[in-house]
Amino acid sequence: MKPTELLRCLQDKKEGAHGNTCYTSDQLLLFVAFKESKKQSWNNQNLSSVPLDLDGGLRTLDLSNNFITQLHVLALPYLEKLDLSGNQLDLISEGAFGNLARLKHLNLSRNRLSVNFGSNSKALGSLSGLRSLDISMNGLSNGAAELVLRNKSSLGQLKMNGNILIKLSPSLFRESQNIRSLIIEDNLISEIEPQTFDPLRRLESLNLARNNLAFICDFTLHQVKYLNLSRNSVKVFVTRENAALYNLEVLDLSHNKLLYFPILPKVNGLKYLHLQNNFLGALDPEAVMVTEVNSLYQDIVNEKIRRKNYLHANWKLMPLVYIDLSFNHFTSFPIETLSLLYSLETLNFSYNCLQNINWDVRNYSDRRQVRQINFPSLKHLDLQSNGLTRVSPLFLKALAKIETLNLQDNSVQPCGLLSRSLSRKHADLNSSCAAFGQLNTLKHLNLRENDINILPPNTFQGTSLISLNLAKNLHMVMHERALEGVQTTLQSLIISEIDVNSSGLSLPCMPALTGLNMSNNKLSRTPDSFGCSPLRELDLRNNAFVTLNYSLLEAASANLTTVFLSGNHFNCCDSGWLTVLNEMRVSLPDIDQAECFTRERNLTMREYLKSPLLHYVACWQILKNDYCPQKANQKVL
Repeated sequence: MKPTELLRCLQDKKEGAHGNTCYTSDQLLLFVAFKESKKQSWNNQNLSSVPLDLDGGLRTLDLSNNFITQLHVLALPYLEKLDLSGNQLDLISEGAFGNLARLKHLNLSRNRLSVNFGSNSKALGSLSGLRSLDISMNGLSNGAAELVLRNKSSLGQLKMNGNILIKLSPSLFRESQNIRSLIIEDNLISEIEPQTFDPLRRLESLNLARNNLAFICDFTLHQVKYLNLSRNSVKVFVTRENAALYNLEVLDLSHNKLLYFPILPKVNGLKYLHLQNNFLGALDPEAVMVTEVNSLYQDIVNEKIRRKNYLHANWKLMPLVYIDLSFNHFTSFPIETLSLLYSLETLNFSYNCLQNINWDVRNYSDRRQVRQINFPSLKHLDLQSNGLTRVSPLFLKALAKIETLNLQDNSVQPCGLLSRSLSRKHADLNSSCAAFGQLNTLKHLNLRENDINILPPNTFQGTSLISLNLAKNLHMVMHERALEGVQTTLQSLIISEIDVNSSGLSLPCMPALTGLNMSNNKLSRTPDSFGCSPLRELDLRNNAFVTLNYSLLEAASANLTTVFLSGNHFNCCDSGWLTVLNEMRVSLPDIDQAECFTRERNLTMREYLKSPLLHYVACWQILKNDYCPQKANQKVL
C-alpha cells in the first residue's frame, strides 16, 4: 500500500468508516516516515532568502529566526503550516501565497510588515482559508490590522501582540467573524468603541492585557469564557444588571487601579477571579467601599434605585472557587462581602495591610447579639505578610472546612489548651492568641517568621495537621508537649532557623513523619525519637554536628532517600554513619559542600568516601598514640 493510499485509509477510519483494518504495523511505520518527510525545518540557519529546492509535497515548513527580508511566490500546493516568525520580512509579493490553497496556519510574528504594507496586505488578503494567524510585533496600526483581517471568515485564532493599535472599532473584525481566540496584548489601546465585538459571536478567549484601558463601564461579552484585562489602568469594571446569561469563567483584572470590587454579571459561570495588585481596600471600612461601589454603579448606568446593594446581590450568585486579592491595600478583612461566595475554595489575601482580623459583622436583627457567618467551602487561605497580630476566634470558627492556612511573616501567637478552655465570651472578644485547635479540618499550617515567643502544650490538638512550618521563629520556646495531639498525623515538620540547641529541643515519637527540616540551628545530636519515624528526607544543614547517631540512622536508613549535611563540622574519625548512608544509596545532594576534619586537615565528604579505609587507619593510629603515648615512637609489629 502506498503512503498516500494509507493516509486515505486512515482518514476513512477516523471519519468512522467500517471494515477490516487496512494497515499493518510495517505500514504504520511507513506512514509515520511519510508524514515526517512532509515536515521541514530551516529555523536558525542564517538564511537571507527562502531555499529554492523545497519539496513540493511539504505540509509543514519552519523558516523562523532567520534573516529573510522578502517573500516571493511559493510553489507548495500541499503546505498547511508555515512559520516565518523572527525574520526581517518587510516585503511580500502580491502573489506570494497564490499557490498555497491548503495553508491553515501562518506565523508572521516579529517581522516588519508595516513597511510596504500596501503590497503586504494584498498578499495576505488572498489567504481566505486561514484558521490561525500570528502577526504580533510588526508595528501594525489600526488601519493596517483592518486590511490584514479582510477576507478571513475561516480564522479561529488571531494574535496581534506588540503592535501599535490605539483603538478597537466594529470595522476591525467585520470580515473575521469566526474568531474564537483573540490576543491583542501589549498594544496602545485606550478605547473600545461600542459593538466592536458584536461580529465575534463565537469568541471564547479575549486577551487585552498590557494596554491603556481605564474604564469598563458596560461589559457585554456574553459569549466570552476567558477575559484578560491585566496590566492596564482599569479603575472601574461594571456590568449592567440584566437577566442575560454570561459564559465568563475566568476574569483577570490584576495589576490595575481598581478601588472597588467589580460589578460582575448577575448570571454567570465565573470560577476564577484575579484582582491582585490593585488599590482595593483603600476605602476603609468595608461598609464604605460597598456603599461607594453601589453609588458609582447607579451613576454609571444612570438608573433609578431599584436595589440597594448591587454588589452583594450579584456576588451571592457567583460560583466562584478562586479569588486572588493579594498585593492590595486592605486594612480590614471584608468578611461580609467574601462570605457571600458560597463556593469559594481558595482565597489569596497575602501582602495586604491587615493588623487584626476583627469580627466586624453587622447584625441586622439584634444589635446585642454577635452574628455568625461562615465560609462554607473555603479550603485554602493565604494571609502571608500582613502584619497580623490578632485573628478573631469567631473568624477562625467561620473556617469550617479549612485545610491550608498560610500565616507566614506575621506576628500571630498560638494559644495553648488552657487559653482555649476559657469562657466562650472571654475567648471570643478578648483573646489575643490564635486558637488553632478549633480548626479540626486543618491539614497544612505555615507559621514561619511570626516572632512566636512560646509554643504551649497541645497547641494544635484538635486539628488534623499533616504539615507544619515553624521556621524562623528565633528564640521560640517549644514546650515538650507542644505537638501533642498531632504527633500521629504529622508527615512534614520544619523547625529550621529557630536558634535552638539539642538540650532545648524535645520531639515526640511521630510514626507518620517522613520529612524533617532542622537546618540552621545549634543542634549537636539527633533526637532519640528518630527511631519512631519513617523519615524519607532529613535536612541537618548548618548545625553543630560532629557525628550522627549510628544506630538511629541505621534504623532509619530503610526509608531514608535524601539527607542534607553541609555546614556542620563532622569528625572524619567517627563517620561510620556516613558509610551506612552511602551503602544504602541515600542521596546526599550537598555532599560536595559537606566536610569532616582530622587532626591534620579538613576533607570533603566525597573525598572521604573515596577511601574511607585509608582515613580510618590514620584515625586509628592517632587514637592509639593518644591512649599509649609511651609507645608513640615504637614500631608496631
